Amino acid sequence: MSFKQRFFKKKIEKQAIGPQDINHLFTKAKKSSDFRQLSLINKTGHFILSYYNTLIDLEQFQCKVLYAFQEPSFNIGHIKNIEDIRNTIPIEDILITDNIEVIESKFLKGYAILQMKENDYKCALINLANDKVGLREQNNVENEFSVIGPQIGFVENVDINIHLLRQQISTPNLIIQDIHIGSMSHTKVIIAYIEGITNEQHIQTMTQRLQNIDFDVVFDSSQLHQIITDNSLTPFPLLLSTERIDRTVFALISGQVAVFSNGSAYAVTGPSTLLDFFVSPEDYYLPWIIASFFRLIRIFSVFFSVFATSIYIAVLTYHYEMIPRVLLGPLIFSRNNVPFTPLLEVLFLELTIELLREAGARLPTKVGQTLGIVGGIVIGQASVEAALTSNVLLIIVALSALASFTTPIYKMSNTIRFLRFPLIILASIWGGLGIVLGISFLIVHLTRLESLGTPYTVPLYPFRRKDFADSIIRSSYNATSKRPSYLRPRSLWRYHPSDQIKKKNDFDD
Repeated sequence: MSFKQRFFKKKIEKQAIGPQDINHLFTKAKKSSDFRQLSLINKTGHFILSYYNTLIDLEQFQCKVLYAFQEPSFNIGHIKNIEDIRNTIPIEDILITDNIEVIESKFLKGYAILQMKENDYKCALINLANDKVGLREQNNVENEFSVIGPQIGFVENVDINIHLLRQQISTPNLIIQDIHIGSMSHTKVIIAYIEGITNEQHIQTMTQRLQNIDFDVVFDSSQLHQIITDNSLTPFPLLLSTERIDRTVFALISGQVAVFSNGSAYAVTGPSTLLDFFVSPEDYYLPWIIASFFRLIRIFSVFFSVFATSIYIAVLTYHYEMIPRVLLGPLIFSRNNVPFTPLLEVLFLELTIELLREAGARLPTKVGQTLGIVGGIVIGQASVEAALTSNVLLIIVALSALASFTTPIYKMSNTIRFLRFPLIILASIWGGLGIVLGISFLIVHLTRLESLGTPYTVPLYPFRRKDFADSIIRSSYNATSKRPSYLRPRSLWRYHPSDQIKKKNDFDD
């Protein structure tokens, strides 16, 4: 069956469904903790108002809707049918309809549904949307900045974060569940997922781990990240923390679960894989060939950052024969007056780089930038002139530090910088054999890690050939129409490829 036939068949089936029961929409909405439904008058089942409290303007709701029904001059007898609501509520944008598609669309955009009686199909849609919530200068992304794409990030208010999320994912299948964690703080924690896409096992695992937390005060979602992780004896982050809305939306539509904590501007998504930490949202806003090129550069930078200094120590200490004759002269001249062994030389520069980075991160932005630039130049030049280190090593360490900063996720960048030190020690003890032992241990450790029960190194191991379309490289959108199979989503297809549409000749019409 061709794509065109599948499309029209799907369209015909959708039209054949007929009018849907509005209660079905409310049944889905009631699964979310931010859904509200109340009666505006004392009679139960009369004048039912339904809305998402994270999408509406609560001040407008109280001043214009609730006040209209509670003021002394209100007379219920004046409302004979749903059309009379326009004369009762002082809001201009009120739509009267019984079209379930319009009702659902407006409902998810911040409209409140008003029914005269329970189970009425014809209802009034009252525009209470607050589109300005969260869209301010203070919630620009800072740690995951991209040149192309939206710059709006999450804030510390969890209700605003859900509002921003629902603006991007406009479907009642986006389910929001809240729990309270902390014996003293009772922090509101949100679990978000898309019903019909996310595997139930991931939802149950995440919910169970959060409910089993016995903690006094939860300050940030990073604490939850450490507590619910599958293995705490690893430097690798097993769940992905992000402040970007687009990255969180992409995780949800792929079949992952997101966790928000009140007071934290970061969302935690999982299950995550090792390659997810080297994916930048900017990859999807650039042509796939350019995006794949930059993604490969990031992955190569990780290998260079981890192994550059340890290989330098191993070669200069044990494997002189590997040095090309052309390079041997400059190396001898560079290290001629250095009194330290390569191990002490490397540790001195590596610790200096880490001190500059930590000092720059703790100081105000302008002072930190000045310290990083001036401090790096002054200390580097002075250490070479004082014969404390060589020019060649200074270049290698500087490039290694720059390579570690190409990682889009800050926590993985810290892990990469940490891994250099064990490899440096192993290379100083056993040379090349020590590096091989370190790599072997690293591979075994990575293959044993899991994220919410999902292998951490998939699709590399276990090998999943079909999931390589968006892993090491970013393929075109025609090749990434399916969700990752290792997430076991309930709906495999995200969209249909456009090959058939491109092949269509305009003159055939």
